Amino acid sequence: MTDERREAKRAYKERTTPRGIFAVRCTATGEVWVGSAPNLDSAQNRNWFSLRHGHHPNTQMKAAWNVHGEGSFQFTTLDELDEDIAPLLVSDELKKRKRDWMARLTAPAV
Repeated sequence: MTDERREAKRAYKERTTPRGIFAVRCTATGEVWVGSAPNLDSAQNRNWFSLRHGHHPNTQMKAAWNVHGEGSFQFTTLDELDEDIAPLLVSDELKKRKRDWMARLTAPAV
């Protein structure tokens, strides 16, 4: 294995995954939904995939998607957790922050 490949492998293993709170907005209707994710990088892909295939658990979001289409939807990161939060506290902190953002935006959960 070359040094470059070893370095790339090490860097991949040491990367951090952003965790936090996100919003999905329908620009056509102004509706907003709030969600949390232990991996923000994959949250949009996961939601868009389930919306495209008609399997999303949020029926209101799915209905807006079906009427207005993918082009009317935006994904925004609202809040990221610090990297130094203990792994055992991540779930509770995500729940707390999600509730706070839902109240701020008067928005339902994703």
